[in-house]
Amino acid sequence: MRTFGKWLGRILLMLVLAAAVVGFLKRDELTRLLAVNSLFSEEKIVQNFSNMNAAFLWREVPRGDAPVINLPKGPPAALPSGVAQYVKDRSVTSMLVLKDGGIVHEAYYKDTTDTDLRISWSVAKSYLSALMGVVLADGDIDSIDDPVTKYVPALTGTAYDGASIKNVLQMSSGVTFDEDYLDSNSDINRMGRVLALGGTMDGFTAALSDTFAAPGDEMKYVSIDTHVLGMVIRGATGRDVASLLSEKIISKLGYEAAPYYLTDGESVAFVLGGLNVTTRDYARFGQMILQDGQFNGQQIVPADWLAASTIPSAKTKTGELNYGYQWWMPKDPREGEFYGHGIYGQYLYVNRPKGVLIVVTSADRQFKEGDVKGDSIALFRQISEELD
Repeated sequence: MRTFGKWLGRILLMLVLAAAVVGFLKRDELTRLLAVNSLFSEEKIVQNFSNMNAAFLWREVPRGDAPVINLPKGPPAALPSGVAQYVKDRSVTSMLVLKDGGIVHEAYYKDTTDTDLRISWSVAKSYLSALMGVVLADGDIDSIDDPVTKYVPALTGTAYDGASIKNVLQMSSGVTFDEDYLDSNSDINRMGRVLALGGTMDGFTAALSDTFAAPGDEMKYVSIDTHVLGMVIRGATGRDVASLLSEKIISKLGYEAAPYYLTDGESVAFVLGGLNVTTRDYARFGQMILQDGQFNGQQIVPADWLAASTIPSAKTKTGELNYGYQWWMPKDPREGEFYGHGIYGQYLYVNRPKGVLIVVTSADRQFKEGDVKGDSIALFRQISEELD
């Protein structure tokens, strides 16, 4: 009996030691998984959104060697009275308003500062759309009517087989993907766990097999479409998105700080929502977009690409918001008015006719209550009108 007890004790000791070794080797993955589980908690969300690289794998998007291009100061604007309540209700962390290229309002809230690199969430999609336009103009992609499998053969036989680049740009791939952030078992949250555990986003995408409609028949917002655009860009150019975005766009905008992307375990950029940028640097990109792709005397993104990207073209249902190539337009679209939008209240609002650009970062945990997006655009329109 005593011999059996010694034997059992040794086995238990070995199991404890093995568990300790596995825990040590996997500590980073476990830390990231715990970070995902508390990422949006009320007491941590603001700090998390300014420090995403503390919990996830990441890589820098070099700003280049060019000097910082200053955004000039315009006359301070008296914003509508509703702005103060909006800031409170929507847990805004920063708001920056440019009129005719000059800063007329800049404010930071909840202990954030102008040096914080704030997570873009889906505003990153609009950055990738701009990069797609440059890659197309460079001739690396023949046509957006090409099937995605032409540049990403690994998607042959998957849910994306038969979808064109244009279908994916318009969120009209027809691929089944559950985007419910509040459901822990949704596809978007399963994808988040892949990212946190250092898995492969390409592998996750290639495993999708179900569709709900033929490509191009119906617009349905599925973020994984944007990852496919990143796969297309990488396949067409042989380059990673971070360095390509740096060379073609970021290095020409005179950013104050180098942005960074969250990445998967293969150092592939999380292009659908993992870009982190300061508020003023978001504004530099937005002002370039407002100016038809021109900034600091350079044509950075082709004007014709932006013209096509920022008008309603996707087959949305009646009464829904309009969509172009990774850019949103209101339900009642107006010429030259469009915006990038990220979950939890990130906005890059462009109003070309009024010469107004509005950047908003937030930590809005109530983003699903009411028509938050519609109310936000109504306020941005009011600001634009009163600045005119």
